[in-house]
Amino acid sequence: MKQLSEKRPRRGIIGIPLSGAMKMAPTRNGRQQGLEGETMGGTMRALVYEGPRQLELRTMEIPRPGEQEVLVRVHWAGICGSELSGYLGHNSLRKPPLVMGHEFAGVIHQVGSRVEGLQSGDRVTANPLISCGSCMECRSGRANLCPQRSLVGAGRPGAFAEYAVVPAGNIHLLPEAVSLDAAALAEPLACAVRIARLAALEPSDSLFIAGAGPIGLLVLRAAQRYGVKHTVVMDVNAERLGIVRAMGGLAVSCEEELARVTPARGFDKCVDAVGIDATRQQCMGIARPGGRVVFSGLHAADSALPVNTAIRNELTMLGSFGYNPIDFQIALKWIEESGTGLETWTVHEPLENGKACFDKLLSGPGAVAKILLELG
Repeated sequence: MKQLSEKRPRRGIIGIPLSGAMKMAPTRNGRQQGLEGETMGGTMRALVYEGPRQLELRTMEIPRPGEQEVLVRVHWAGICGSELSGYLGHNSLRKPPLVMGHEFAGVIHQVGSRVEGLQSGDRVTANPLISCGSCMECRSGRANLCPQRSLVGAGRPGAFAEYAVVPAGNIHLLPEAVSLDAAALAEPLACAVRIARLAALEPSDSLFIAGAGPIGLLVLRAAQRYGVKHTVVMDVNAERLGIVRAMGGLAVSCEEELARVTPARGFDKCVDAVGIDATRQQCMGIARPGGRVVFSGLHAADSALPVNTAIRNELTMLGSFGYNPIDFQIALKWIEESGTGLETWTVHEPLENGKACFDKLLSGPGAVAKILLELG
């Protein structure tokens, strides 16, 4: 099995020297950051979002977990596209000052007094979507729709810090075969699992994916796990399309290329992993009559859609938000069995280079699917 290695040498793309890159500032009060419980002795480094395009490395007090929480010593944390929009000031869920980061893995450092089945030293990742566990949505397996849901790294401090507090019920123990850096990608893979399940993928399906970002690439990976042989991915980034080809998908960059590979009656299933008017309309336009369209991209809040097309073609249109506990479990199982599929295109950078990594992903990621920040 091809896995990312926890001991892999850094092969950064930013090129900032480690010496002198860290800017330390006076400690910020943990409670101002939403940390629960009293702080324990010592301080930690944290990458703090302080306003649009402002990410600063700060020193903060190490938080202490509540009775039913654990304190995780974070080793790896991935940068999500939603955090890029937050960094630009375009995401209402991420309000400064905030420690972002919800894709992560590490080792338990401390457990709360009422936590059972977990102990210091356990290798773990976490489902960062926290729900109440008792409402109708949670009881029916749709925790992602819980009205009281919150997200680590948005509604509470996240994993762009050396330590993060997480409810014990959201922790997943890792099999020995799964490395910590691979486990940090369980969260975005769970998003792709959710999309694939809502799309009701079958081996005979033709699939179109708008967008070759991390989620689009992971949906391609998920489709392959479902046995889908004909998947077309469209993007304007030539290097990302190179990743699509290397993964076994059919890459297109313009409408003319897309027309040549579109089935006569349209695609059985379409996924919009971008979230703008053009891609949402495109997915509806090339889905076959009776086809299914899944919208997952959140870039634009509103779009003008061809509703008459949806009516006359009896399209099934679904939104996909986050994931449910079963999606997260499936993602971890897939990683254990065959990795994430993005190992070759995952880059490791130290936390000190966090701001530069955000800027790189926004200005042009090249042939990079994910950046993991190293904290361990």
